[in-house]
Amino acid sequence: VLLDETIEELHIKPDGIYVDGTLGGGGHAYHVCQKLSEKGRYIGIDQDADAIAASTKRLEPFKDKVTIVRDNYVNMPKVLHVLGIEHVDGILLDLGVSSFQLDEKERGFTYREDVPLDMRMDQRNSLTAYDVINTYTEEHLRNIIRDYGEERWASRIVDFIDRARMRRPISTTEELVHVIKAAIPSAARRDGPHPAKRTFQAIRIEVNNELGILRKAMEDCINHLNKGGRLGVITFHSLEDRIIKNTFRDMSKDCICPSEIPICICNHRRQVRSVGKAIRPSPQEVKENPRARSAVLRVVEKV
Repeated sequence: VLLDETIEELHIKPDGIYVDGTLGGGGHAYHVCQKLSEKGRYIGIDQDADAIAASTKRLEPFKDKVTIVRDNYVNMPKVLHVLGIEHVDGILLDLGVSSFQLDEKERGFTYREDVPLDMRMDQRNSLTAYDVINTYTEEHLRNIIRDYGEERWASRIVDFIDRARMRRPISTTEELVHVIKAAIPSAARRDGPHPAKRTFQAIRIEVNNELGILRKAMEDCINHLNKGGRLGVITFHSLEDRIIKNTFRDMSKDCICPSEIPICICNHRRQVRSVGKAIRPSPQEVKENPRARSAVLRVVEKV
């Protein structure tokens, strides 16, 4: 997604060091590595074992300059420390579920196949979508679907889920889809995205704590950039994008005190500058890859 735009905005230095915190299948990584000299270095991080295997195979031509680590990008400082690296020239994060994970239907991310409820990006973790759907209280589940999925029918969906799970556990994606479809009035299901899309998004975010780690991760990324180094973040829904936008905005200011305070007391100093405006996929890319429709790329440069 947004491949050409991402490569251009990262301003790849042939001898530079670059980090991909969400390596996935290695799509962006392959094109960055093509621009690196023998002195360049690429660090790929991903928590998904299947993604590690796929990207390792795809990046085989560049194995002398590539290091792949299985971990969560929130642990990037630790990964770089172990590798003896203090600062890098660029970092890329492609957030949310990857096309690679969506295409592996048994992982339970899709609402178009009947598979066990899972949705773990890192299968070493214990919490699954099954646990969220079947063990969370009604209030907790309602808040997740409303806040993370921005689903207007959250209360009604949770009512239907609760009735269904009282009879027997909801075990598969198809069972959950049937409950969601029954909960949303037919008139509301007639237009727009798949009726289960927002709920599945919300459950996936909860299972993987995707929003809880964002702001701290952005701060860590900037701390590990060389001056002039760039951080590019691709998001796929408004909640992620809002957090990234607001974090970058705060990091680009010399003061973040509330407006009613006449004298700065925060001692905050500008760390980055925004590189252009938010970038969205072209109509042609969306036509060729519908999954790119909601993608947004934001880039900042360390000052």
